[in-house]
Amino acid sequence: MTNRHTEIRKTFESVSLGAPDRAIGFVLWKVFHQYQREIDRALLPLDLTHLQFTTLTLTAWLAQDGKSVTLTALVHHSQIHKVQLSQMLKALEQKGMVSRSTNETDVRSKDITVTRAGLQSMRRALPVVIDVQRRLFGEAGMPGGNLLKTFHSVLRRMEQQSSGGVAHSAP
Repeated sequence: MTNRHTEIRKTFESVSLGAPDRAIGFVLWKVFHQYQREIDRALLPLDLTHLQFTTLTLTAWLAQDGKSVTLTALVHHSQIHKVQLSQMLKALEQKGMVSRSTNETDVRSKDITVTRAGLQSMRRALPVVIDVQRRLFGEAGMPGGNLLKTFHSVLRRMEQQSSGGVAHSAP
């Protein structure tokens, strides 16, 4: 074995957790990407991607109380990068699923509205996504399930750490 290979092996023995599948971040990364591929595949007949579905559904969720939905609000609630969300909104607008108009109180901001076509698309997509979630995660990933409770607990801990001890509630 060459000196470089020995150094690599020793690094994994001394610095890492021993193998990628022993690292929660790597396993979570694999789970998420497999989940995203499954959702993308299931939503293909509905002409939506996972991220478009997430953007559309979160926009509708935030709009249900009648308040304006802005890009800033979507970024805050989704933790998706502003540029990526803006691209998703543009794609959804081109598909006629959302509309954007100038905010009455802040001309630099746009109000985002789910259109009738977007609502119909979301109604068709929600059961598809829930079915994939149930298939992949079982009851543990459904409301009240242990996996979902664990993820909420981890998310609260992460939010507390990033905000200096103040937790934010999810919608």
